[in-house]
Amino acid sequence: MTVKEIYTYLDSLSPFAMQEGWDNSGLLVGDFSQEITHVVLSIDIDEELIESIPENALLITHHPIIFGGLKQLQFNQYPAKIVAPMIRKNITNIAMHTNFDQTHLNDYVATEVLGYPIIAKEGFVAYLGVDESYETFAAKIKIALGLPHTRGVKCHEHIRTCALVTGSGASLMRNIEAECFLTGDIKYHDAMEAKSLGLSMIDIGHYESERYFGEVLGGYLEKLGLSVIISPSKNPFSYL
Repeated sequence: MTVKEIYTYLDSLSPFAMQEGWDNSGLLVGDFSQEITHVVLSIDIDEELIESIPENALLITHHPIIFGGLKQLQFNQYPAKIVAPMIRKNITNIAMHTNFDQTHLNDYVATEVLGYPIIAKEGFVAYLGVDESYETFAAKIKIALGLPHTRGVKCHEHIRTCALVTGSGASLMRNIEAECFLTGDIKYHDAMEAKSLGLSMIDIGHYESERYFGEVLGGYLEKLGLSVIISPSKNPFSYL
């Protein structure tokens, strides 16, 4: 099966045209005509992953290895340091980022991981029916996602509805119509703004909320008869 045939299937599953204007999903490294027998799924790419996967493989990642325009390729610096061995091993890379967030990842985390029903959807935002105290809800989220600790903004004693955006979605908080907002990468000033808006928040981590990418996509690709390897992607952060 060629990269083009797989890309076409992925596009029908989660259209690349849905990606945000700042995103860089799609074919980033490789050739559409290349024949593929092995597919590797991962959130990100690091040197250890490239060393471990077979030559001529297709690597489908959630996060793009190339985000902005490249003006130079210095092989001792990121991202060229990772792209160089990919080229040597003839490894193709397709990224499925903000398009996959909207079509699959948020829904999966909401229902399959957290176990709450989706009562409404608006683009990236999935609204969940909760009806629990803030403390009970926060404790359940921590356990479900395996968070090392719970960090949040408490503006409500009771949560009826909660908005979810996996990854980093704090910039959307002004459009949230719920008592609580679950997302990752919440910064200090995000927390201050949430308090002023009267919006409770719980930081669910960037890696912790998106690590299910391979698990979600793998089932679809196996239906094509491809050999699929789901990489146990590593969190770049260590918790001490």
